[in-house]
Amino acid sequence: MKAIEQGQEREIIIARGGRFMAKLVPLENPPAGMRIGVAKGAFEVPDSIDTHNKEIAKLFVGEANS
Repeated sequence: MKAIEQGQEREIIIARGGRFMAKLVPLENPPAGMRIGVAKGAFEVPDSIDTHNKEIAKLFVGEANS
């Protein structure tokens, strides 16, 4: 795959038992994905963020595990 990424190869053929199974080619325009940290500075985390942790845990695991 590194050869495709670096433009050294235009395609890679994958074969099994002498039969072509797949062809790996580079995308024309790779899709733009979400980046980690895109919301940085968009909101403030309150000091009381952990206030309701036990209540939220009960919603996930139920009363028996509290």
